[in-house]
Formats: sequence, C-alpha cells, structure tokens
Amino acid sequence: MLGRQNPSSFLQAIHQQGDRPLLVCHNDADGLSAGVVLAKTLRQAKLSPVIRIIGKGDNAYSDAFRSEVEAYQSRQGVTGLILTDVGTSTGPVTEIMPTIIVDHHVPTGIPEHATVISGIDDNPIPTSSLLAYRCALTVFDAEALLWLAALGIIGDMAEKDGFPEMEEARAYGITALRKAASLVNAPRRSSSGDASPAFALLERATGPKQVLSGEFEETAVLLAARDEVRAEVEKARKAAPKIVGPVAIVPIDSACQIHPLIAQTWSGRLKAPIVMAANFGYRPGWVHFAARTGQDADIPAFLAGVRPPGANEQYGKGHRLASGGALRVADWNIFVRTLGFGPELETA
Repeated sequence: MLGRQNPSSFLQAIHQQGDRPLLVCHNDADGLSAGVVLAKTLRQAKLSPVIRIIGKGDNAYSDAFRSEVEAYQSRQGVTGLILTDVGTSTGPVTEIMPTIIVDHHVPTGIPEHATVISGIDDNPIPTSSLLAYRCALTVFDAEALLWLAALGIIGDMAEKDGFPEMEEARAYGITALRKAASLVNAPRRSSSGDASPAFALLERATGPKQVLSGEFEETAVLLAARDEVRAEVEKARKAAPKIVGPVAIVPIDSACQIHPLIAQTWSGRLKAPIVMAANFGYRPGWVHFAARTGQDADIPAFLAGVRPPGANEQYGKGHRLASGGALRVADWNIFVRTLGFGPELETA
C-alpha cells in the first residue's frame, strides 16, 4: 500500500501480518512507548509479536538488518513486520514481507510495499507513541494506554504542542509522567545501550507512578543507567564549542549516548542556528552527532545540503528542530571540512 495512511488503516493492515509479526521499535521513550502500545494491541488482535528494539549502531533499513529479519523468518516463523519510530525510508527490509510503519519522522523515502502511518503532514506532528495509541483505539478499548502515549510525547519534547491526549494524560500526574519519561530514556543512553529493561518495565506497569515505585526490579536497572549517564554528562559539559558561520560543534568523547543532551543544552545558550554535539567515543570507527536548534532552522534540510558521499540512512533523520546522524571517520572529516572547520575537529 503506497503512501501515508490514517491510523484507521492499522486495523486493516494487521490482518496481512500473519499471526507472528516482528515488531521493531526505537530505544527512546517515544519508540519504547510506541512499541509497548503496539505489542499490547497486537496481542488484543490475537497475534503473537516478536520484539526487537533498535539499539546502538542499528539501522532498520540496512542490508544487515534485512539479513537479521530473514533469520527471524526462518528460525522463529515471523510472518510480518511492524516498524515504529525508526524513520520512514525505502530499503531492502520492507520488501521481505507485509510491513507497517508507524512513524513521525521526516521520511527519506516512501517504501512501495508498506503501509505507512504518519502524521508528518499534521500540525502539530503527533509522536510515534501518539500515533500508536490512535492506532490502538481502532482495534480495542485502549484508553488505559494513554499514559504511554504521554511518555512518548514528553520524551520527544512535544508536551506543549497542544495534543488533547496530553491534556487528558495529566490526570496521571504530570510530574510522575516527566520523571518516568526521563528514567525510561536512561538505558539507551548508557554505555550498553540496552533498552530491554525499559521496555519490560513499561509492559508491566499500569502508570508512571508504578514505573517509579521500585515495585519491579527493572526500575533499579534504569536508575543505575541514569547514574552512569549523569556522570558522563557532567564531564561532557566541560567541552567548549567551536563555531564557524551558522554551525557550532561541541566535541565530546563518551561511550554513552549523551550527545543529544549536550546539543540540546548548548542550543539554548549559543546564537548559532544549528548546534551539534559530536561524540567520538560512542562507537569505534564512527562519529555520532546530534543537531539541535534554538531558532527556526530546518536541520534535516540543512544536513541534506552538506551530506557527505558515504552517509547512510543514519544521517539526517529526525525532526525539523532535532536531527543528527552517524558517519564513518573518513566521511566525518569530509563533513566538517565542508562546514568550514579545520583539522581540530577531524579524527583518525
């Protein structure tokens, strides 16, 4: 099914998934919440989803991921594919089996053989978790999952965008929702990048206060990850930005995924329209970077104009005000030279 569909298309599309779809979600608060909502929805529809959380260095539209999905087919009998919060693009993975994409990022391509449920043309643009919740409502009485949609909205900094669902979710306690969203984000930012405890906790809990309560053992795992990330952020805050024209780059070196946090912090302090935090220690052989703006800049459009030749699907994804990517070292060096920076931001 070609094009972008309404959440009401979800009910029709899941009947093409067979009884054992592979559900793939991103590892942040929005992606995890969307994944849990969709997992519960699929089970309500008498399906038995297999869960795969996209983690450190993963790319859901790569040849490597296609091979992994084919292995799921042969070993676990997977019959369909559902992707959420991992972007929308063309790629080999969507040609294997019936595919549904529930996502709010700016598409880098529209796959011909997938049902794409996107609010990218809406104003405001719903997060993936909110899209998932709206899909769930077409399948069963899913109001009890509203708090999960709210976690994703808060996690993606869309709390003030005016979604009526967010206003309804305040009944769960806005402070608890904010704290839970922050805690759920911690594991994917840790050095291990393993967000499976966060997914498990969201599946077990019935609200944000239970996420925070310590009733389930996963909460302690998330708290430990949060402490690790906090310590790394404190070290990274000492890094000084380098500015050329409209771009500021803050170089850091951490095994934790703290570059989005550092970029967000500096974007509110610098006059440069685009602020990037470049992490040279996150993954060997790569430079991961997060780009944010405190102004009215279109970051994916800007990145498209300076795209290095070796960039892949991990480059320039995201939202108008929040994007980033991952580049191999050689491509990073080309990238920073294109932006006008000197050898001080290159790496070997």
